[in-house]
Amino acid sequence: MSSILETEDWWVLALYFAALIAVAVWVVLQKNKNTEDYFLAGRNVGWFVIGASIFASNIGSEHVVGLAGTGAESGMPMAHYELHAWIVLLLGWLFLPFYFRSKAFTMPEFLEKRFDSRSRWFLSVFSLLGYVITKISVTIYAGGIVVSQLLGIDFWYGAIGIVVFTGLYTVIGGMKAVIYTETLQTVILIVGSLIITYLGLQEVGGWQNLKEIAGSNHFNMWRPISDPDFPWTGLLFGGTIVGIWYWCTDQYIVQRTLAANNITIGRRGAMFGAYLKLLPIFIFLIPGIIAFALAKEGVLTYEKSDEVFPVLVKTLLPVGLKGLVAGGLMAALMSSLASVFNSCSTIFTIDIYKKLKPTTPEKKLLNIGKVATAIVVFLGILWIPIMEKIGGGTLYKYLQSVQSYIAPPITAVFLLGILWKRVNSKAAIVTLFSGLFVAALRICAEIFQDSLSGILLSFATINFAHMAIFMFLISVIICITVSLLTNPPDYAAIKGLSFGTLTKEQKLDNKQSIALSDIVLSVVMVLIVITILSYFVG
Repeated sequence: MSSILETEDWWVLALYFAALIAVAVWVVLQKNKNTEDYFLAGRNVGWFVIGASIFASNIGSEHVVGLAGTGAESGMPMAHYELHAWIVLLLGWLFLPFYFRSKAFTMPEFLEKRFDSRSRWFLSVFSLLGYVITKISVTIYAGGIVVSQLLGIDFWYGAIGIVVFTGLYTVIGGMKAVIYTETLQTVILIVGSLIITYLGLQEVGGWQNLKEIAGSNHFNMWRPISDPDFPWTGLLFGGTIVGIWYWCTDQYIVQRTLAANNITIGRRGAMFGAYLKLLPIFIFLIPGIIAFALAKEGVLTYEKSDEVFPVLVKTLLPVGLKGLVAGGLMAALMSSLASVFNSCSTIFTIDIYKKLKPTTPEKKLLNIGKVATAIVVFLGILWIPIMEKIGGGTLYKYLQSVQSYIAPPITAVFLLGILWKRVNSKAAIVTLFSGLFVAALRICAEIFQDSLSGILLSFATINFAHMAIFMFLISVIICITVSLLTNPPDYAAIKGLSFGTLTKEQKLDNKQSIALSDIVLSVVMVLIVITILSYFVG
């Protein structure tokens, strides 16, 4: 296998890695004084860095590869997931004030303060298993493919090399190293991808030509309810349920906003991240459609959807820029891995180890966090041979399916816990375990669907996004019913952690944290989302 990069590209790539190392070294020299420094960057990060870090955490190499491939294969339906930008606003406006008031390091810790330790243990263990089996393994798999194709090296060398490099600066620098290197990586990734979109549109003859060549179906986000892959009801409503879990309750994303020193900065970071979240439609999905059109015109060829983005890099970009975009793709891989490494480290150290040994000194906790990250890196490498045997397209759909099954009960518990003070600890834990049980049933039904019939077969084959809707409704019913049938929580103990438990001072602080410019920018964001949804109608 030969590399698509030439000498000038290698120089550009080398400069990128040198800059990355320089940022990581600068952060390490700042030193981490305690767990707040290591896991939340000292709670002193600006809104620009927070927003860039949110975007970089979300956009992994599997996201780039998967979105471009889906754009080529199916067109615009997956844009619904990218328009979850408005849900990131929900994080800043609804959830973040309660997280800040709780002074929690992690989402499991918040659940304990709102409910009890059972909910915390459930989410801690559940999150760690989920991260290792899905986020880390999928990112390593897709990243290995990208690196091997771009650099012309063996899959194993590419995947392990990137994982080890990322793991090293994550272990040494903690959250601060992750969040500042992600800012650099975001700029690289966006610039490189914008260039591909621009050159691709030029090659295909402009926007109108692209629409004519690709066909109207590729530009239609609203597929029929009966569509087996992308029913609009599932994408709009089921996708929103998954989106609230991912953007508003998952440690992986929320940890970035908790690194701010006040609610205003955290909210603005979330808002900036929301605006950046709109970009993948134009820098990953649209290039996929461009590749589909260029393939119809005979300008380029690809055998499977996973190859679309690397093929575009090879076909469209001049020498030098290929190196920049190769750096951007590796940035996507490294930023996602770094984020999940740090989140796993935080959850293990704060929610499991410190819970078992509460008197552990700060310095030892820092070392435990580093060891935990190293273990996660090792587990990620162990998963590589398994991921290598799974097809890229199947893997991406599998990831979306799993998220649709695990999100609904967690979304229901967090959302109801914040909106309704009557929800108690029994309702929370019953809802979480009930959701886990239904998710396990669904996965087992999918595995053995060939031997099923009737209602069981329908249960096994219903679209995963529609399944998310049903599971969410069941979770809400269970949570409300158990709450009403059992004693109310101790409202004094959960003061400030749910609507209806806010003091006058807390209400005033919340009001003072809101600026008119923030409201205006949020309204503009919602209008942009509505405009995009309205434009891509077949």
